[in-house]
Amino acid sequence: MCLLVLAWKTHPRYRLVLAGNRDEFHDRAAAPLNWWQDDARILAGRDQKAGGTWLGVARSGRFGVITNYRDLQAPVEGAPSRGNLVPRYLTGATSPKEFLDDLRGAALRYSGFNLLVGGSRALYYYSNRGPKDPTVLAPGIYGLSNHLLDTPWPKLERTREKFRQLLTQPELAPDDLFTLLADRERAPTEGLPSTGLPSDWERVVSAPFIVNERYGTRCSSVLLVERNGRTILHERRFDASGVQSGTSRFEFTSTEVPEVWFEAGDPNEAIVTDPSFDSSPE
Repeated sequence: MCLLVLAWKTHPRYRLVLAGNRDEFHDRAAAPLNWWQDDARILAGRDQKAGGTWLGVARSGRFGVITNYRDLQAPVEGAPSRGNLVPRYLTGATSPKEFLDDLRGAALRYSGFNLLVGGSRALYYYSNRGPKDPTVLAPGIYGLSNHLLDTPWPKLERTREKFRQLLTQPELAPDDLFTLLADRERAPTEGLPSTGLPSDWERVVSAPFIVNERYGTRCSSVLLVERNGRTILHERRFDASGVQSGTSRFEFTSTEVPEVWFEAGDPNEAIVTDPSFDSSPE
């Protein structure tokens, strides 16, 4: 992904609301959102060059999303694909924190990335260009683009404010979230961030939805996870002209749903419930 906003445990109906755009070169092939044939636990689109994904969910209730980090550093030579981090998490058995703690030792082998991984109870953020320790996210509204979490780039600020307004409604319509993601307005020159791109490209990519013959928004995704585990993932795909070329929608109920709904300051804190209930942070 290259732009996303999410609400974690803030909506009365949805545990998670996520809306995001994936920007990529148009000549890099990708498979549409679907259950993967070689691992039916994963629901995601798929990069056909490296085999990974930018956003995925699992039947277990685990979910992950990754964005590239835009900086002046040259790509790491021989670096493993960042897109493989999401499926690796989705099919693993460790908690989000344990997964990220294990990843830290190898993180510098990768080019810059931001990674969000979570499950039914905990959501964590980690970047190999930010603080060394993973961060557990408290209930709230967050935004992420190609810099650190909540970096106030104009397109992210504008999108997050519209998102915040939508969340005040008792019902969330996926079409409204897709409309939010379809914003093609570029930032004014004086408001552009300085990320090392040529000034003309800096302006092209300042729009939430990017239209360009070489590089642009390839798909928009909306993920809704209800408190009872019902999960709905929508994807709309676009051609180089920004015209919708395909759409997918999948729905399932995750296999892991907490028996109690809680918000703890420390998600690793044991919760006193039925002793047969697994109180791990996942």
